[in-house]
Amino acid sequence: MLAGIGPAPRRSGPTWRQFLAAQAAGILAVDFLHVDTVLLKRIYVLVFIEHGSRRMHLGGITTDPTGDWTVQQAPAPPQPRSHSRRPVRGTSGFLIRDRGSNFTALFDAVFQAGGTRIVRTGAVQAPRMKRDLRVPRQYPAP
Repeated sequence: MLAGIGPAPRRSGPTWRQFLAAQAAGILAVDFLHVDTVLLKRIYVLVFIEHGSRRMHLGGITTDPTGDWTVQQAPAPPQPRSHSRRPVRGTSGFLIRDRGSNFTALFDAVFQAGGTRIVRTGAVQAPRMKRDLRVPRQYPAP
C-alpha cells in the first residue's frame, strides 16, 4: 500500500483475454499494408482480418488510398465461413481499425448501417510502432 491507497478492486466481469475469446467470431479488423515493388513503386493493400478464424481477406489494391477509395471498398468485407462465399457488409459485431485518415466517417457509416460497432485504436500515426512490429528484434545470447 503506497501513500495510503490500496490495490484496485477486482472486476466482476471477464478479463480482456476471456472477452476476446468469447467475441472472436464477431471481431473484424481492417488496415492497410504496403508493398514496395522492384520498380520502386509503393502499392497499398486494404486487408480485413477475421479474428475468429484468423483469415485475412483482400479488400482492394491501389497506389493512392484516398478516403473515397476506401469507402468504395467497404461494402464487401468478408463473411464468416458459415455463410455463403460472397462477402456482405455488416456481418461482424465489431470492426477494429486505426485512426488513419483513409478511414473516414463515411467508411464507418457503411459498417454501422449493418449494426457493426467501430473500435478505433492507437495513435493517428505510429510509423515507429509499425516498423517495430515488422522487424524482429535481435537479442544477444545469454
